[in-house]
Amino acid sequence: MINVTQSFLPPIQEFEAILKRAWDKKWMTNRGELLLELESKLSTYLGVSNFFITTNGTLPLQIALKTLGITKEVITTPFSYVATTSAIIWENCTPIFVDIERDMLTIDPVKIEAAITENTEAILATHVFGNPCDVEAIQAIAEKHNLKVIYDAAHCFAVTYKGKSIFEYGDIISTSFHSTKLFHTGEGGAIFVPNDALYKKCYYHHNFGHNGPLEYHGLGINAKASEMQAAMGLSVLPYIDTIIAKRKLLTETYESLLKDNANVSLFGFREFAEKNYSYMPVIFKDEAFMQLVLEKLAALKIYPRRYFYPSLNKLPYLEKSVSMPISEDICSKILCLPLYFELEKQQVAEICNVINSL
Repeated sequence: MINVTQSFLPPIQEFEAILKRAWDKKWMTNRGELLLELESKLSTYLGVSNFFITTNGTLPLQIALKTLGITKEVITTPFSYVATTSAIIWENCTPIFVDIERDMLTIDPVKIEAAITENTEAILATHVFGNPCDVEAIQAIAEKHNLKVIYDAAHCFAVTYKGKSIFEYGDIISTSFHSTKLFHTGEGGAIFVPNDALYKKCYYHHNFGHNGPLEYHGLGINAKASEMQAAMGLSVLPYIDTIIAKRKLLTETYESLLKDNANVSLFGFREFAEKNYSYMPVIFKDEAFMQLVLEKLAALKIYPRRYFYPSLNKLPYLEKSVSMPISEDICSKILCLPLYFELEKQQVAEICNVINSL
């Protein structure tokens, strides 16, 4: 069986050796030695500061909205994982959808200003499949209209734009360290906050609002990561360059074998951005052909994923439905093909042969 992804697992002996340090100290959470070490190593690897690891990648979005005092309308993308929209609604804000760029799949900055009202307070955009949004255009709009900018960068570990980590663009940035991600801690995430004062606010919000053991800065929740998560991260991180290199090889194999197929197209990638090869999305000519691909691959126990689906403006719990024609069209005919470290070129060739034979 070939699934859309498979978690990279380091040798269990290496994981156990790191985890034993927490066992010996009997310190399982509350920002222990392993977590601090992982944050330090990630800071060096990514070239960033002012961040901390969280227990998942969704809580940072909620913390961002709370810390920035966002209570009204948030302009966002319909082409993302459901967590992007659900975080907005969970924090009692109103998502205002803006359609995407057909070639890049990220929110279309040309369409943002028409969606701004007197109630607009922030833009929450997603860097899709590791492809950065047009961060400069979005920042210009935000400054013009006095809006905050939050990025869902769940797919963006190690992505850079113009030589700088994508985690340094925006007011607050979230990422995911879920087990399906390029770098993972089993379950986890991180929040990046370039502004020092804002960083301090986000930090206490993620730890019940604590100011030492007996005092409180203010309101907070529990978004802390455990030493078990940190141990996984510390055991995965030494392999990250090898992981990226293998995924690059597989991605290039897919692209080479599918490039002459008129039924298939690939999305564009932002100029001056460096890829991390986190996903292998393919856009088919129409939904019927995409369904045929799903059927033929499933018969061989190969399981790509409709990622993303549905277009988020069609979620059943929204107060009102709006039309997002480009996002809805892409969502109807896009698949993420299998891509993970242990996948082999021969298996990629098998998948492509099926697609090319239809």
